[in-house]
Amino acid sequence: MQQMRFTRAPGLPTSIRKIRFNHLIIRRIDAMPATAYAHRFAQLPPYIFVELDRLRAEAVSRGEDIINLGIGDPDQPTPRPVVEAMIEAAQNPAYHHYPSNSGLPAFRQAAADYYARIHGVTLDPDSEVATLIGSKDGIAHMPLAYADPGDVVLVPEPGYPVYRSSALFAGAEPYTMPLRRENGFLPDLDAIPDAVYARTKIMYLNYPNNPTAAFATREFFDAVIERADKHGFIVVHDAAYIDVCFGGEAALSFLSVPGGREVGIEMCSLSKTFNMTGWRIGFVAGRSDLVRGLSGFKANMDSGVFNAVQAAGAVALNQYETLVPPINRTYLERVEALTAGMQELGWTDFVPPRGTFYAWLQTRGGMSSMQMTKLLLERAGVVVVPGLAFGAQGEGYFRMAMTTTAARISEACQRIKKANLE
Repeated sequence: MQQMRFTRAPGLPTSIRKIRFNHLIIRRIDAMPATAYAHRFAQLPPYIFVELDRLRAEAVSRGEDIINLGIGDPDQPTPRPVVEAMIEAAQNPAYHHYPSNSGLPAFRQAAADYYARIHGVTLDPDSEVATLIGSKDGIAHMPLAYADPGDVVLVPEPGYPVYRSSALFAGAEPYTMPLRRENGFLPDLDAIPDAVYARTKIMYLNYPNNPTAAFATREFFDAVIERADKHGFIVVHDAAYIDVCFGGEAALSFLSVPGGREVGIEMCSLSKTFNMTGWRIGFVAGRSDLVRGLSGFKANMDSGVFNAVQAAGAVALNQYETLVPPINRTYLERVEALTAGMQELGWTDFVPPRGTFYAWLQTRGGMSSMQMTKLLLERAGVVVVPGLAFGAQGEGYFRMAMTTTAARISEACQRIKKANLE
């Protein structure tokens, strides 16, 4: 077989461009030969997490003890009953074939039962639930399924980078909805012009929120539903952290608010709730035609989730009341450790999170988010994520992920105190 060769397009350098952000170099692949990468890649912002991981790995290779409070991957194991269910299901030959497009009936039923028990929402598992390869799968594909060039996609910022990148890949126009502390990190819906609403096809929301850990209010969701109904756009609520809550306070499902299921869908994930990030399983729930449309698009893109994984996922959802509380108690212990550390540091602007496993903090001494991140790594051996990684509106902040033990979080605070970053 003849080896494929790529030639350099005229006027395009073959080297990877480097962009400097406050002394930290971020590599991006936006100037590669046109025959190797599509031009749409040039629209994407630098993926800062890759560079942070490189810097962390370099520090570790030098023998430094690094406390990683960076990328949000739970450190706790998947609950044993789920693992055992997976082992048993994987040995069932009936599960060794292609899964159905909408997902295993038992998993969809478990998802519907979970919604009824936990959120008080009645769903038809056959028409209002479909399996996803993790919630990122559904989030990324919605604009490709529903937005055309010229359509607007409303994107919260700071926020999960996939909201913006998925809109760009679909040829749609992302429109930033700033999340500011003075507004409780909720978008100012009145600040969006009617001319923008008129062109809007999708609005992304995410509560409890990554990276700010903010919760949505009933009044806010009511206002969103009113505008979606008026202007005819789709609300996509990313509910990845809806079950990661502390102190007995429950987060609000968008579908539980009257009118929510008439204008939108919720993207649900087992990743953070059950410590199943590597399993790649989630589901979409809500308005039947939107669920059907997304599933129809995905039928042309992938072959679904391994049925044995879905069988194990059904066990997780069915045992929610037993499996989830211990996980959340562990996060509460870590929040308490971080809160004590912040008080000792004298960071009075710190607000203990009520959900997610993130803390969103302002930088010190007027530093940019990248400067703060680099100094924390160099002087304290602590990895955090700069707010810039979540968009320009995240500048001036950084995110800590409580995905290590309470003891290590306390140690990280002590290291920061000794580093004297003020």
